[in-house]
Amino acid sequence: QVQLQESGGGLVQAGGSLRLSCASAASTRTFSILTMGWFRQAPGQERVLVAAMSRGGGARTYADSVKGRFTISRDDRERALFLQMNDLKPDDTAVYYCAAKAPGESSWDYWGQGTHVTVSS
Repeated sequence: QVQLQESGGGLVQAGGSLRLSCASAASTRTFSILTMGWFRQAPGQERVLVAAMSRGGGARTYADSVKGRFTISRDDRERALFLQMNDLKPDDTAVYYCAAKAPGESSWDYWGQGTHVTVSS
């Protein structure tokens, strides 16, 4: 079972920081082979990929809008994924979702329930 649960969202002023966490119920072995990602969905908009990290902590990709401000990381022993968000802007306001993709799969098969991030100006 790859159950994902996000935490760490909240209300922050523009320029502030938040650290999102995603805990998984998967075994250490299973978690370590998953590609992990963070998505966000702002009100009235589609869900978009914010950052992704391949298995083994190799390749990391970021949306252009968050490059230089957000950092994705993972701890496979703790079966956790993180998103450090700095210099937050009101446009970062959204529900943030943790997601996982199995090896060889093109679609993101596993999702958390989401955590709200609100950035005030």
